[in-house]
Amino acid sequence: MPVNFWNDPEFKAYGAAYFDKFEGIWAHGDFIHCNPKTNGYIMLGRSDGTLNPNGVRFGSAEIYNIVEPYIEIEDSLCVGQRTPDGEERVILFLKMADTYDFNDSIVKSLRTNIRTNLSARHVPTMILPIQDIPYTVNGKKVEVAVKKVLVGQAVKNQGALRNPESLDLYMNIPEIQKF
Repeated sequence: MPVNFWNDPEFKAYGAAYFDKFEGIWAHGDFIHCNPKTNGYIMLGRSDGTLNPNGVRFGSAEIYNIVEPYIEIEDSLCVGQRTPDGEERVILFLKMADTYDFNDSIVKSLRTNIRTNLSARHVPTMILPIQDIPYTVNGKKVEVAVKKVLVGQAVKNQGALRNPESLDLYMNIPEIQKF
């Protein structure tokens, strides 16, 4: 647990980041599981990054586990986007490895693997190429900020990002604007 933020002598940013959700209780935004036998903890992923298409709740890590073995893909980002009718669709962004191009074959293979290893409801509505994936300075993918950009909301605290300019890549993507 961090004890303060740099250049935040009045603890305003620190308080907003960790104590706004539950008054007087530190909330870091990750789900964890405590094994009752060993008292060991397992990090399960971001609590605010849970995907819920068609009533099936799952974490982006389930999708990343399918994507990671692909040598053609350098990195990926999986986010949910609310549609005007209140449903959520899953969008998977792929940053391709240097010598590979984004193509229909990769998309088809990913869809098949996700359907086979998870379920048909886990298959992203859209799989799109992207040139960069945003990360925090301590190495976490930034799914929530991308979700905000996709719906035109401002992203606060971009100073916590290693590559804040990458958020610009997610603005005004034509395929995403169409519902």
